[in-house]
Amino acid sequence: MADKDIKIFSLSTCSHCKSTKKLLSECTIKYDFVDVDLLEGDERKAILEDVKKFNPKCSFPTIIIGQKVIVGFKEKEIREALGL
Repeated sequence: MADKDIKIFSLSTCSHCKSTKKLLSECTIKYDFVDVDLLEGDERKAILEDVKKFNPKCSFPTIIIGQKVIVGFKEKEIREALGL
């Protein structure tokens, strides 16, 4: 599990994004996240381009666990991807 990088593209006001972060924190999983709605200008544009590479619909949360991309708070899929 430790070999998987975990990145979450989220919105600060999104309940599904909050649930995802809460689940990972409760499982003591380290992850990086970006609250896209708190970014501005070119930084926001660049991050949205990154999100579109993984999730063309650009919806949130977009979760990357190793090579697996999960869109939305899908606890079962997240746990499986983490090997929990």
